Amino acid sequence: MKILAISGSMRSESTNTNLLTEISHLSSEYMKIDIFNSHDQIPIFSPDQEGENTPDSVLSLCEKVANSDGIIISSPEYIRSIPGGLKNTIDWLVSRDEVIKKPITLIHASHRGSDVLESLRRVLATISENFSKDIFLQIPLIGKSKDEIKEIVNSEKNKLAVNGFIFEFSNFIKSIKVINRE
Repeated sequence: MKILAISGSMRSESTNTNLLTEISHLSSEYMKIDIFNSHDQIPIFSPDQEGENTPDSVLSLCEKVANSDGIIISSPEYIRSIPGGLKNTIDWLVSRDEVIKKPITLIHASHRGSDVLESLRRVLATISENFSKDIFLQIPLIGKSKDEIKEIVNSEKNKLAVNGFIFEFSNFIKSIKVINRE
């Protein structure tokens, strides 16, 4: 199973990206996770650039979406909302077919941030009929270093939570595939 994991942060030492990296290591037996956090490579959305004028960086992202079985998003909260880079990336996907039926879920790397989660849930439910608000993983990691994140995520308690999340999301993806074949 191939998953596109989108980090909402572009920071080189992003908590969200580090969380997704650790999850990709833990789940490598079950799924291949490709992490995207290159929002700075995606130009500001303009309908005038769609179709024949779509930038190569956007086409590359859309290909990753199309080739994935599902999408996981982990994002910080900026000013009580979705970070601009992530929102712009999502804006490029709205009018495209690749994301419409794609299974999507959220992971959160904080003990707070309910505003970004609410915003993401509203936006993702709009762009994909297969957004699951019920499959969710939250591991509070704010202010932790890369090594601390690795240690926390790999604790017995969190490994169980990650494995449960991966199992649940995998089953959700499989059920969507069955429904789409019928």
